Amino acid sequence: MGGILKIVKVALILGVCCFLGMKGSDAQQLPQFSQYMFNGLHINPAYAGYKGEHYLQSTYRSQWVDFPGAPKTFTATGDFSANEGRMGFGASFMTDQFGPAKTNAFMGSYAYRIQTGEDSYLGLGASAGAIEYAIDGTFFNPGDLDDPDVPQGVLNAFTPNLNTGVFFHTSRFYAGVSAFNLVGRKTLEDEGLALAYHNLHYYVTMGGLFPLSDKVQFKPSFLVRHSDTGPTNLDLNGMVLFVERIWVGASYRTNVKVNTGLPENLSSRNALSFILELFAMDNLRLGYAYDLQNNVLSGLRNNSHELSVGYYITPRKVNMINPRWF
Repeated sequence: MGGILKIVKVALILGVCCFLGMKGSDAQQLPQFSQYMFNGLHINPAYAGYKGEHYLQSTYRSQWVDFPGAPKTFTATGDFSANEGRMGFGASFMTDQFGPAKTNAFMGSYAYRIQTGEDSYLGLGASAGAIEYAIDGTFFNPGDLDDPDVPQGVLNAFTPNLNTGVFFHTSRFYAGVSAFNLVGRKTLEDEGLALAYHNLHYYVTMGGLFPLSDKVQFKPSFLVRHSDTGPTNLDLNGMVLFVERIWVGASYRTNVKVNTGLPENLSSRNALSFILELFAMDNLRLGYAYDLQNNVLSGLRNNSHELSVGYYITPRKVNMINPRWF
């Protein structure tokens, strides 16, 4: 048993080292999405049921296209509303592949929404589930084929997980705070593993919607991601909504020097995303984001693409009294 744990530990160390070398500024962060503002379940379980309608969404992100071992992330989420919008239920699956390391996560979410004013609500939510961390030994190229420290085949480890959050909103404003990976770290440590991926992460977000004319509205927002052992990310977003069907905008992502002990090259990375969202039909939303890297990879032109598809089980009413724009 001790030999197996040693192999798993060494393999994960190698995988994390590969990950650090490839993923740069996101090495200590959970997978990121450029279109998270259209599916808050990615960053806050209290978002469940906010739309007031049953909603399905899938997102695929290919980061640093054509770069060997580049991260690829796929998610599928279901967001359901009950009790006239007072309760929300969610389910999500995520798989994240980077080099030899792969993560699969299964989570279920519940949120309860309290009316705090004529047009304001406070949601309290939590999500629980399990995460699988795996290393595929076939990705390695050892000098000695009989090297005992190189895993043969796929090795994996499982841990429970718990996230929680609060989400406040009106028809024109929202703000949320959440914490991810509240449990499960001890399970990994008992197996002799130490994964920065499963460190405690915090998210703070805020945004609003401002009418510019009868057919044009502007939505500024920001998101802060923080981990005690990695760089703190700040996203500044600006989206414009045309005729209540087409979103066009951009997002600027940078690192904030909160953890002073980090290397300089992990505190000065940034990227620019261009985002397009389209309600092709009343119940079908299509999204695309293109990320331009402004870091050590910028000269390689290995930029990122992100596609998303959202489907309202009951057709979304464009002219509904209280449209869900967040």
